[in-house]
Amino acid sequence: MSLFQIDAEKEWRGGQRQSLFLAKELKRNGYSLHFVVQPGSPLHQKAIDEGLPVLPLKISSEADARSILRLSLAMKRKKCRLVHFHDPHAATVGSAAASLAKVPIRVISRGVDFPLKKNVLSRRKHKKNLDAIIAISESVKKVLVEGGIDAPFIRVIPGGIDFAPYEDKTSKNYLRQELSFAPDDFLVGFVAHLSDDRGHKYLIQVARHLRESTPKIKIVILGEGSVHLEFEKQVKEIQEKDIVFFLGFQELAPQTFNSLDVLVLSSDHEGLGSIIMDAMACRLPIVATRVGGIPEVIDHQKTGLLVPSQRPKSLAKAILKMYEDRELAHRLGQNGYNVVHKKFSSESMASKAIDLYEELAKKKDVKLMRVL
Repeated sequence: MSLFQIDAEKEWRGGQRQSLFLAKELKRNGYSLHFVVQPGSPLHQKAIDEGLPVLPLKISSEADARSILRLSLAMKRKKCRLVHFHDPHAATVGSAAASLAKVPIRVISRGVDFPLKKNVLSRRKHKKNLDAIIAISESVKKVLVEGGIDAPFIRVIPGGIDFAPYEDKTSKNYLRQELSFAPDDFLVGFVAHLSDDRGHKYLIQVARHLRESTPKIKIVILGEGSVHLEFEKQVKEIQEKDIVFFLGFQELAPQTFNSLDVLVLSSDHEGLGSIIMDAMACRLPIVATRVGGIPEVIDHQKTGLLVPSQRPKSLAKAILKMYEDRELAHRLGQNGYNVVHKKFSSESMASKAIDLYEELAKKKDVKLMRVL
């Protein structure tokens, strides 16, 4: 008897971090687990480093018949009793494999607040042969209900983080040394996957507003993505390269966060915004857009500042407020630290997922094996 966790993403993003946290906690709690991942992906390597039982499986598309067959055989061989899909490709391929292997319990996670597509395949993915949908926030649940999913079918389980990497105090000079900033420069970090829905175009306008107010504020972009080169080109064309700096993908999150003075998340859509939790764990004050699940993490003027999306002047004004009122910034950062430890641990997230698994198993009279 075993549980299968399937994550078919090739990149390392917030969803992959959550699936890794869950797999670690399942193993720690003694469940017989098999973690299906894309071979050679960052998640694959991190799962190996954590000593997790990994099953590498190349999933090239949602109609990958070979992967469906291989996965179904593995499910039969390992006597899979519950499968959890963590992304769309995993859901389509995994659902077909689970049907062939007659897996009795199937769960899917939804971490984005985009409306469900109206095509038949998307609807089937979130309805047919599923026992539950885990939504990462109430905002995501709302979108699912508006898309025709019954509310009782959805369980809201917010993401969480592992606080261990943030417990050791690290130097606050990493980015200043890396990019030769002055000691009194105010560093505004934007850490995210660079894609069209993340509000990057507004940061260019924000940079203009900030530059008019003070030369001491610097925007540091930490991340890669589909619009990276285009965005960097736009910054050079408008002569804002002395205020906007690109550092690329960063693995050293605590070291990076501790070097910043404020974190900005300017998304147009956001399921929850797990990167905010990392910043809060470092007592870093937050400025973010009031979209998706972000208000479920950030309490305006208590743990951060929220502004309307697509309003660069409002975003710039909030950043300037942090720059001018360091006492406010410190208070928001400390409050955020207290809240994230209370509400958003990876242990809490995993515990709620395990409770759901056991609830579903009890309804179907299925035994989920634990190796104690």
